[in-house]
Amino acid sequence: MTSNTRATSSTDATGRALPHPSREEIRLEAVLHALSDPLRLRIVRDLATDGGELSCSHFDLPVTKSTTTHHFRVLRESGVIRQVYRGTAKMNGLRGEDLEHLFPGLLDTLLAAADRQAVRLGDDG
Repeated sequence: MTSNTRATSSTDATGRALPHPSREEIRLEAVLHALSDPLRLRIVRDLATDGGELSCSHFDLPVTKSTTTHHFRVLRESGVIRQVYRGTAKMNGLRGEDLEHLFPGLLDTLLAAADRQAVRLGDDG
């Protein structure tokens, strides 16, 4: 990720672009808001566990497709994830390097706390 001072977008061969905030535009309150929802936190935990990119269809969330789309948009617009089209699949990856640069230790701390909570509550997702 480059450190542009304006929003960037990822465009595929068909011209479908998804806007993303630049590193400097990512705000702590937006990241915390995005991660405050249990389903969005679950998405981020899955992405962190995988360590790469996962398609939207990988996630089996107990909500409608439009609600799932909303959750991914909140994560993307807050700067937590990067989404790119690969063929017909929308792929998702954590912006861990950007988040670590801006808020050292925040993502790791939140993910560790979410893991501890899942164990405590007997919830694997």
